[in-house]
Amino acid sequence: MTSLLHERFPDLRENLPHVALGTRPTPVRRLEALSTGAAEIWLKDDGAFGDGGWGGNKVRKLEWLIPDAQRSGRRTILTFGALGTNWGLAATLYARDHGLRTALALVDQPVDDHVRAQLERHRSSGATLHFTHSKARTVAMAPWLLARHRTGFKPPYVVPAGGSSPVGALGYVEAALELAGQVADGVLPEPSHVVVPVGTGGTTAGLLLGLRIAGLRTRVVGVIVNDQLRLDHGQVTRLARRTADLLRSRGADVPDPGADPSDLLMTRDWLGEGYGHATPTALTALARARDEEGLTLEPVYTAKALDGLLQMDADGRFGDGPVLFVNTNGPR
Repeated sequence: MTSLLHERFPDLRENLPHVALGTRPTPVRRLEALSTGAAEIWLKDDGAFGDGGWGGNKVRKLEWLIPDAQRSGRRTILTFGALGTNWGLAATLYARDHGLRTALALVDQPVDDHVRAQLERHRSSGATLHFTHSKARTVAMAPWLLARHRTGFKPPYVVPAGGSSPVGALGYVEAALELAGQVADGVLPEPSHVVVPVGTGGTTAGLLLGLRIAGLRTRVVGVIVNDQLRLDHGQVTRLARRTADLLRSRGADVPDPGADPSDLLMTRDWLGEGYGHATPTALTALARARDEEGLTLEPVYTAKALDGLLQMDADGRFGDGPVLFVNTNGPR
């Protein structure tokens, strides 16, 4: 399947490889039962993206990261996450399918049944696991991790947590172009806002840039769910600009993302106690999505983002909308 970025910028075909790992476009529909505020609420369900039993934002990022690692001649991906990381597991499984090994540096998070089950999946995935416990210890161990996972003279291909590098962010540049095509086809109206959870920033940065490339006026609202990383307007905008710089360096003429500060709103109001901790109102939003819309969310990321959307809509923050919720929950 041809990349929409490659269609728009043919020079990227040779300079920025892509491998199709999912089925696009992902479905959109109006969330009738949840549209009780001032704005119509729509869903773009990226949980339906991805072959091989996975979907969500992680697979979109891996479509660009895996071939970039192969292009650079690396044999091992070194990446990072918490004990229950879905990102780390998806990276391991898809990389394995393409002949690459994966090493995971894992920091602590609250341990529940999901995390315990996820750790067993990590152990059976073939990944090399390093329990670094904290961000500070991970940074201190970085030279050893790089040396440990060299292949000959080649260091590992290093990917930040969540795949949130300029290459990984291309997954949601692509998703924004896909959304623009659905708007043009009349599948949904152009959203005034798109709401996503912010765990590492790559999805949000990719959307910010992709919407500008697509010519949509849609503003991005990031609901921050991770207090272990610096995630704010400036950080996400910088990642979007680095992604734009990458595209320009490979032959694409793209606009400057974040030129209008109002294009991006970042909020920590639904974080609760911190990363990995559910909140009562997010659990209520999760139950409503399941019972009223048949939509499966999880409590750490997507339920908090939907909770924020519903409360902001109740307060009239989106005006008449329509507002789009992107479900980034992928594991099945």
